[in-house]
Amino acid sequence: MRFVKGHGTENDFVILPDPDGELELPAALVARVCDRRAGIGADGVLRVMRTKLSPEVADQAGEAEWFMDYRNADGGAAEMCGNGVRVFARYLVDAGLAGAGEFGVATRGGVRRVRLAETGDVTVDMGAPRLLGHSRTTVAGQEYEGLRVDMGNPHLACAIGDPVAQLDLSHQPAFDPEAFPSGVNIELLNPVGPRRIVMRVFERGSGETRSCGTGAVASAVAAAHLAGETTGTWAVEVLGGTVTVTLDERTSYLAGPAVLVASGDLAL
Repeated sequence: MRFVKGHGTENDFVILPDPDGELELPAALVARVCDRRAGIGADGVLRVMRTKLSPEVADQAGEAEWFMDYRNADGGAAEMCGNGVRVFARYLVDAGLAGAGEFGVATRGGVRRVRLAETGDVTVDMGAPRLLGHSRTTVAGQEYEGLRVDMGNPHLACAIGDPVAQLDLSHQPAFDPEAFPSGVNIELLNPVGPRRIVMRVFERGSGETRSCGTGAVASAVAAAHLAGETTGTWAVEVLGGTVTVTLDERTSYLAGPAVLVASGDLAL
């Protein structure tokens, strides 16, 4: 099994080229691939498959030739991954499967348009965030209120007064299972300047990661909501670097680096 390893602000992925959809990817195998001691190590797996061959997303084939079949580190399939889409797009162009410029990528959360810059950054149109009210999480015994944001996958983005650098995110934060029956990505954020925030994230199915693209957008939405704003450009500092989120009246954009670092044969 061929693989490529890449990351977007250290949110890392194993890319599995499978254009004809021939690979069997049970959850246990995905988890082994993502294991940082017994496998390659990653926050998730990106399978590269022709959209028309996947019953899940075949209706998107007219807008996107390639389907990003994203799996979390625990093997569970997920709707969307913002950094994953950016790394996926970088792979398609480097592998000669897509031309540089702008094109669509099929996901379980819908088609996402991506654009590659000469600087190496990749920008993705993340779609319009959907605000679904408020909910709460508990981290190490401390309760925080946050904004429920649907980015094609579920988020609870909490702007808090405690420094996020001091939080213990080694365990799953508590959340309301009635509000999030399929689990949730939980972001804790501190506004640190004009349209600038620091964020940490506990991702559903992966644990704390060093960056989360959909989570960065959800956090920018929460920070804008706190400031009484709905549009603007936000710098989001994550453990793995900084990404840029732009909110307008119609949609949202995520921009940042996407890097491929290794390739080889997987022998699990």
